[in-house]
Amino acid sequence: MTEAFASELIPIRTPTDIVTARRAARTLCERLGFGKADQTRLATAVSELTRNVIQYAGEGSCQISDTSDARYRRIRVLVEDHGPGIPDTTLALTDGYSTSGGLGAGLPGTRRLVDDFGIESMPGLTRITIALQKPL
Repeated sequence: MTEAFASELIPIRTPTDIVTARRAARTLCERLGFGKADQTRLATAVSELTRNVIQYAGEGSCQISDTSDARYRRIRVLVEDHGPGIPDTTLALTDGYSTSGGLGAGLPGTRRLVDDFGIESMPGLTRITIALQKPL
């Protein structure tokens, strides 16, 4: 695997940071040659995850990286916070489940938007990793 040539760490503290993270994801997507639909999918996923950081943990971070290699163009996003954690990640990934009175489409919808989705959560640390990839 070749070394990533782009990585950006964005602190997530205010709604403006959601816009910054969304824009950074879209920009890297475009630079790597992903189409408009993929750019929108990734930007939407990043928006959802960073909005959750502010809503549930107050603050966190979003790292957007080019992890392309000799076979794939790949963007990896790591969203992390040090909030209360998600008590039941399986339940949180179920369509319709919500702790905030919303539609319960956030995490399940995000998982459907991306090619790779991973979540780990405990009190004091929630880490969600998503990725989009296309063959070269």
